[in-house]
Amino acid sequence: MESIKSVHIEKNTAILLIHCPDQQGILAAVTEFLNRNKGNIIYLDQHVDREEKLFYMRVEWELDVFAIPREKIAEYFETLVASRFHITFWLHFSDKPPRMAVFVSKLSHCLFDILARYTAGEWDVEIPLIISNHEKLAPVAQQFGIDFEHVPITKENKAEQEQKELQLLKDYKIDFVVLARYMQVLSDDFVKHYPNKIINIHHSFLPAFAGAKPYHAAHARGVKIIGATSHYVTPELDAGPIIAQDVARISHIDTVSSLMRKGRDLEKIILSEAVYKHLERKILVYNNRTVVFN
Repeated sequence: MESIKSVHIEKNTAILLIHCPDQQGILAAVTEFLNRNKGNIIYLDQHVDREEKLFYMRVEWELDVFAIPREKIAEYFETLVASRFHITFWLHFSDKPPRMAVFVSKLSHCLFDILARYTAGEWDVEIPLIISNHEKLAPVAQQFGIDFEHVPITKENKAEQEQKELQLLKDYKIDFVVLARYMQVLSDDFVKHYPNKIINIHHSFLPAFAGAKPYHAAHARGVKIIGATSHYVTPELDAGPIIAQDVARISHIDTVSSLMRKGRDLEKIILSEAVYKHLERKILVYNNRTVVFN
């Protein structure tokens, strides 16, 4: 079957993400560097953490008439600006869509939401690969013309199978991974290959209602709020930097079934919001916390 391609949005911009100790003159130095070299700024946002005395910034500018060749921008910025202010920075270009792999198990709601946004052209991304520890969602991948790899995992073969997954990610030139209700815990070794490049989603009952039936436990307890959390994966389980969260209010009239329906709606929306922010290069991670720009 022919692959269903997303609509690629043609842009020719550069994006600079920075953090550094807060001090006078950073904003002026960065904008002067861009203006002096004919960089038309189309987005600029900043944040100062006054408790930690840290400065965060995201700036995007057009490259059409920018005086510095793209392969030299990082070098020039380091020499002229970053070294003076002790800036840590990341430089990205908008004309090359990232390549994303989706990991799934049996639940399909997050996967369908991702693929719907992808094929509608909401995201500037390529999705060449879906990996699953079950075969149930293979027809979905086929429907959208995306390669599907079944990698069953048991306690005995986990290390071997994760190496197979890592090789697949390398073969497909994957830039980042989305766990769309993938019901496996990734090993520390796997996570270290993709720092701040694996996005997960889970309900927000943790740690109060862990286990296989959290909605049943929450219903039995009479909770009044349910939620979903999307975060980057770290070696510490479900404790990575949070990207997006939301909640829904519930009441005594809700059943376990309605709790699950509302929870899954939240999960797919919040996961997609996190993926979008990642694709737009609007997330800065520092000390296991995120600054998420508007």
